[in-house]
Amino acid sequence: MKRRNFLKYSAQAAALPTFINGFSVKAFGTSSLLSALAKSAEDNDHVLVMIQLIGGNDGLNMVVPLDVYADYQAARTNIAIPQGQVLPLANNIKTGLHPAMTGIQQLYENGKVCIVQSVGYPSPDYSHFRATDIWLTGSDANQILDTGWAGRYLETQYPDYPDAYEDSDPLAIQIGSITSPVFQGADSNMAITISSSTDFYNLVEDIMDPVPNTHAGVELEYIRLIAKQSNKFANAIKKAAASVTSQSPYPDNRLAEQLKIVARLIAGGLKTRLYMVQHGFYDTHANQAQAGSTAKGTHAELLGDLSGSIKAFMDDLTKLKASRRVVGMTFSEFGRRIKSNGSMGTDHGAAAPMIIFGDYVLQGVLGSSPEIPTSAAVNDNMPMQYDFRSVYASLLEQWFCVDNTTLQTILFKDYQRLPIVSGIACGTITSIDDINNGSKNLITNYPNPFVTTTTLKYKTRGGHTLIQIFDTMGRLVATPVNKVQPGGEYTVQFDSGNLATGIFYARLQNGVYQHLRSMLKVKG
Repeated sequence: MKRRNFLKYSAQAAALPTFINGFSVKAFGTSSLLSALAKSAEDNDHVLVMIQLIGGNDGLNMVVPLDVYADYQAARTNIAIPQGQVLPLANNIKTGLHPAMTGIQQLYENGKVCIVQSVGYPSPDYSHFRATDIWLTGSDANQILDTGWAGRYLETQYPDYPDAYEDSDPLAIQIGSITSPVFQGADSNMAITISSSTDFYNLVEDIMDPVPNTHAGVELEYIRLIAKQSNKFANAIKKAAASVTSQSPYPDNRLAEQLKIVARLIAGGLKTRLYMVQHGFYDTHANQAQAGSTAKGTHAELLGDLSGSIKAFMDDLTKLKASRRVVGMTFSEFGRRIKSNGSMGTDHGAAAPMIIFGDYVLQGVLGSSPEIPTSAAVNDNMPMQYDFRSVYASLLEQWFCVDNTTLQTILFKDYQRLPIVSGIACGTITSIDDINNGSKNLITNYPNPFVTTTTLKYKTRGGHTLIQIFDTMGRLVATPVNKVQPGGEYTVQFDSGNLATGIFYARLQNGVYQHLRSMLKVKG
């Protein structure tokens, strides 16, 4: 077996020793985001912190749609958050937060939070494993990738890793859990790991068992080279951690402990550009809320821990004079259904909101409240407004100053960019208010309801214009328009053919603008 094949199919990524607050810390060679920074890394010291919400977060109870509250409450009578308990957002009467999220509310009021509504992808998968894989590799739903969107770019920017980077800080760090597939390259997983403290001290003392004089022994020797490199990273991490002796208080939960370490390393001067931490478990099929007190329960506890931990993290970074370096984001493999189930919970769904936070983040709610049918059925899902890869592309461009050619190298396509980070960071033009106000009434249809055919009438400001048709399961059933057009008003026919009767959604995307239109197909 060739070395590259041996490494490709070997689980060589293991945790660094548990030498910081009892946590194993995983150091990675880079991520796609970090790889994209290869040309611009010296121009800024920006850091991205990713918080993975494991299990599929119920975004509809996290970000409550006040402007369609009656439909929301009717769809989930047993778990809906009482309207009077929803936390208001400054200068926004359409949207509020779960009562447990006071920390995020305060950050929002201080201009440090952007909420991106209904983030997903066409034809979503409802398996935890497959959906997570899609988010981490950046693949389409019908596409299986052997590489992560990090590893693909890594191998072009760091071809001699790890040999040529012995004196560097780790470029990315994941705290807790297993190595993320996002770092898988074509030849190997670029994560550097040590599985136990014994292995760590063996590396420190250069103690190694003899390598057998076989082909497998040659491969083992190479793996040990990678393991030795992790010791270099361990020294850098320990040095950074030791330079911070006092931190602000954090809540007593697992996520807060992870973020406390991240803040310590950032403020300690580590040059790491990307951190990933995890928070679970959001798979709330039952007992999501308490009967008679729906603002409490399992989901409330999760959101309270999430919100309080992020607030403490930002307060700590501010005190340590490092907050201006950091942008953070939350993501989950999918959301939950619109309609609650009979077990006081919610089942696997499609799109869900993401929370972006940081000193340079644009305050606001990007997108409109989710479309909720007047009489929601058990299979109804929130239609996608934004592709998750658009969020990645936006952060790469606006926070890490990555050019468009490199973006397409990482993500394969030219995804829509969203106004998430202030243009001060990279000299771009961004404005949430302009986007939201300019996205109204961009697409309509007539007749509506319709039997078989309906005419879509739409406006484009010019440039690439995309219209997609989704059913209530989030499946992409048609793409009537996908081309570059001059600015103006146009019409196009949508023939539903043999599609079943029911609700469909027409989504128009034109540059930074998007609009969603619900349509109803009925029997003739």
